[in-house]
Amino acid sequence: MAQRTPFVGGNWKMNLDLARSTALASESGGVAAACGTVDVAIFPPFPYLAKVVEVLRGSPIRVGGQDCSSEKSGAFTGQVSAGMLVDVGCSAVLIGHSERRHGLGETDAVLAHKLGRALEAGLLPIVCVGETLEERESGRAHDVIRTQLRGTLAGQSPSPGSLVIAYEPVWAIGTGRTATPDDAEEAHRTVRQTLADLYDVRFSESVRVIYGGSVNAKSAAELFAREEIDGGLVGGASLLAEDFAVIVAAASAKGKARR
Repeated sequence: MAQRTPFVGGNWKMNLDLARSTALASESGGVAAACGTVDVAIFPPFPYLAKVVEVLRGSPIRVGGQDCSSEKSGAFTGQVSAGMLVDVGCSAVLIGHSERRHGLGETDAVLAHKLGRALEAGLLPIVCVGETLEERESGRAHDVIRTQLRGTLAGQSPSPGSLVIAYEPVWAIGTGRTATPDDAEEAHRTVRQTLADLYDVRFSESVRVIYGGSVNAKSAAELFAREEIDGGLVGGASLLAEDFAVIVAAASAKGKARR
């Protein structure tokens, strides 16, 4: 059995206000006891990052940005650099979430530059890939995953521990629909095979590949029971401290079984 430490990320998206973000960060601190058998990160909106970092200071829970610029600095109004994230205490960042790939039209080439900036800054990038419903129904899901991975990782030579891949089928994000464990694991195998082709088998078997797409307290244990699924990228359920704790506990159980 692979010795990869499970990873669970909570993506708060464009939700909450300062008071509620602070309170949720304090409540989420309760999952810290599971850290060690699972790595945990939360991704608040940009304006609340510094406060959440302050609340979680001393905790093993990572705080990350939901995005970073493809540029280091300069005249890029509205953008946030990887260095700025580090400066406020972040240690992780989401790259290529479907709401940016498909909602904002970010290309693999742009995301490759963002990934490079994140790695240069020492952030842990969670690179997101996944197909739309139309792409899945037309039989192109696995080709889409391969293309996105190859394009986003182009020119990069990360170590296995400096990268997390999140498979997130677009049709399952924010819809309440979840890929079946069989479908999710099959997609994860495609991710690993693509990584093996790009790098080597040892690299592929060492990188954590997690599932994103309406992961919740009810679905987490069944999904995480699959060998290829190393945790989850959680959206709405991460806004509920009790549900997030259940999801982290499911990943922690997997981490203990791998030891």
